[in-house]
Amino acid sequence: MTARDIDALRKHGSDYSPQLFKALAEVSSDLGREIFFVGGTVRDWFMQTVPNDLDLTVDCDAVRCCRSLIHYLDSGTFVPLGTAEEDAGRVVWKGLTIDFSSFREGAATIEEDLTMRDFTLNAMGLSFSEFTDSAGRMKLIDPLNGLQDLERGILKACPDAFVSDPLRILRGYRLWARFGFVMDETTLAAIVEHASLLSRISVERISYEMDLIMASNRAYEVISAMAESGILFLVIPELKKGLGLEQPESHHLDVLGHSLAALDNMEKILADPETFYPECEEMLHEYLATPSIHEVLKWGALLHDLGKPVTRKIREDKGGRITFYNHDEVGRRLVQKLGRDLRWSNEKRDRVAALTGMHMHPFHLCNVRRKQELSKKACLKLARRAGDDLIGLFFLAMADSLAGKGETKPAAMEEELEDLLCSVLKTYTSEIEPALSGPKFVTGRDLIEIFSLQPGPVFSRILNELQEARVEGEVRNREEALEWVADILQEINSAQS
Repeated sequence: MTARDIDALRKHGSDYSPQLFKALAEVSSDLGREIFFVGGTVRDWFMQTVPNDLDLTVDCDAVRCCRSLIHYLDSGTFVPLGTAEEDAGRVVWKGLTIDFSSFREGAATIEEDLTMRDFTLNAMGLSFSEFTDSAGRMKLIDPLNGLQDLERGILKACPDAFVSDPLRILRGYRLWARFGFVMDETTLAAIVEHASLLSRISVERISYEMDLIMASNRAYEVISAMAESGILFLVIPELKKGLGLEQPESHHLDVLGHSLAALDNMEKILADPETFYPECEEMLHEYLATPSIHEVLKWGALLHDLGKPVTRKIREDKGGRITFYNHDEVGRRLVQKLGRDLRWSNEKRDRVAALTGMHMHPFHLCNVRRKQELSKKACLKLARRAGDDLIGLFFLAMADSLAGKGETKPAAMEEELEDLLCSVLKTYTSEIEPALSGPKFVTGRDLIEIFSLQPGPVFSRILNELQEARVEGEVRNREEALEWVADILQEINSAQS
């Protein structure tokens, strides 16, 4: 490193509390251990960013270092990391996380330890004592030329990285997603060679890495690369069934290519939603402030056609036309299963599955609007079923539409979707909400006490349809509502007899 590089790195010391560095010096002196900054900390400093977590390593006694640091800081919380054999721990202090680890098994020196890490850009180290000695010379410990790879934007695996920990395969794609770095050919070949080792890794760890990729701004780029290497299909085997699966003439890509294109378009929509729905700006930003919603919508885009391979038919009675009848509902069930397999939270699984199951609704309503005016009842049914994800549903529809460029696709499909969302939102806020804002004409208790019903499918159907009748002005008060319920029950009983 040049003197200028050293000065630039040392300036990062001022980004942290002097109390912390003083305590680290006490730990090093007290235990007689040299402490090294390593991994993401050194990488981020070279990238001119200030990490909120510090990665430190010592030749041994990492957990003891953690407890000693808490002692000298006179505060902080200890969190054990890894297994007892790995000897690693974390100190959480004033918004910072300070991770200590001992040299990896088989490493006698810091250089040997660094070569056993995941990628060369994470295999650099700095001596703590040299870093804090402003008058002394500081040397970058870089046995695998990680700084050169970092400057070139290349992800290069350390020797035997994937054999030691197969999760590093996904971690590599996650680093690609985070920084935009590209894997070199040797690393890509090693990923393909050792891909089967991912079966050793827990589903929870795999799912965590996939979610970080989806939360990035390069999900499409990285997921596409994972599909090309085959890694994606080890995580989500159902997607491979869409590879090479031909679609109707409204599409120009096979099912997998279309799903990836939908993910690409979803990222573009999330980056600039007003371009696609310019009349709904305030509501869009309010919706997009929902925690983890970007991740949910990207998963929805990638998985929305998961039901197509199962439902694909070639209709000889219709001139060899390709159909995917009911693929949305079949896809919803497949996403529910996938979400359970990947250990998603119930909320996330339900939201992604619901978006999959509803993704054709906006297109159906566009078809209706070409022939007649959209009713308030139709708007209510759509809003009720979509719930909090009404806007997300239209984001998915737009991404889906933009991903299809076949000859028979309606020319103004995107404009129709934009107009439909504006119309639904306007109708809901100006007409439906006011109509439903007063006291309920009939409650669930009324259905139980007056009509002797028990909660169930019929119960829910009556209450929902009564809402629709009220919105359309067919029912204006409690008396009319009770008469309406009696008539509906008579129709239901007649149909069942």
